[in-house]
Amino acid sequence: MSEIRYDGRVVIVTGAGNGLGKSHALQFAARGAQVVVNDLGGSAFGEGADTAAADIVVDEIKAAGGDAVANYDSVTDGESIVQAALDTYGRIDVVVNNAGILRDTSFHKMTDGDWQLVMDVHLMGAYKVSRAAWEHMREQQYGRIVFTASAAGIYGNFGQANYAAAKLAQYGLAQTLAVEGVKRNILVNTIAPIAGSRLTETVMPQEIVEQLKPEYVSPLVLKLCDEKHQETGCLYEVGAGWIGQLRWQRTLGVGFALDHPITPEAVVAAWDSISDFSHADNPANILASMEVIMGNLANQTKN
Repeated sequence: MSEIRYDGRVVIVTGAGNGLGKSHALQFAARGAQVVVNDLGGSAFGEGADTAAADIVVDEIKAAGGDAVANYDSVTDGESIVQAALDTYGRIDVVVNNAGILRDTSFHKMTDGDWQLVMDVHLMGAYKVSRAAWEHMREQQYGRIVFTASAAGIYGNFGQANYAAAKLAQYGLAQTLAVEGVKRNILVNTIAPIAGSRLTETVMPQEIVEQLKPEYVSPLVLKLCDEKHQETGCLYEVGAGWIGQLRWQRTLGVGFALDHPITPEAVVAAWDSISDFSHADNPANILASMEVIMGNLANQTKN
């Protein structure tokens, strides 16, 4: 098995001053990548700014013999982050959208500010950085993008309505970019990691946070961004030394006759079959998901 290397590749990692982002940046650099270490240097709650976070990671990379440059822009200014890569290294091959903050509170206490700031950093930031890199990747017909979702977005979590919405929205964005990018060798995948960080230490016991090392997540990211990687549009849960792929699952459902009105009572009568996952399928794309639905319509015209 050949070693995964990134010699000659330019990688942007957002939120790379701490936690997962720092781990990603260090591991990319150790394998030859030229890394743009982006971090605004704000708090876990989106307050303030400090250049030290990115600088420390860059210094560590350089001390180990690697090549990196610090960038302190907010991810909402994605054009500037990508421009830093172009100005320093002349290209951009990989984007890892990792930057994030928390504004946890129960939904009935959540303010518009709590909602909007989380959306700006997680969703708008990931969009802005990816959008700025997209044209360059299209022109060179090569690119790898990783979005960072969360179990909170997949399953929901008390007090994290804003965070969960932004994280699952990143997955939706990634799925469409995967469809649009594949013909130009731009592969887009999503991870839902669990790792010790400034964010998880607010919701987990410290002894657990210390055991959930970010280094357990980064190998998957490097695999997904490898030039030999082929899968796109996939979602992975990862953490604590475990990696698994997720996919949507759907019951076989019920097709109602359309020669008379469908009543709520008819839905009730069919409910056990509508919600029965014992014989489920897994639509691979939007066409597959529509096939059985449109098939029910077609069956009506035949009869």
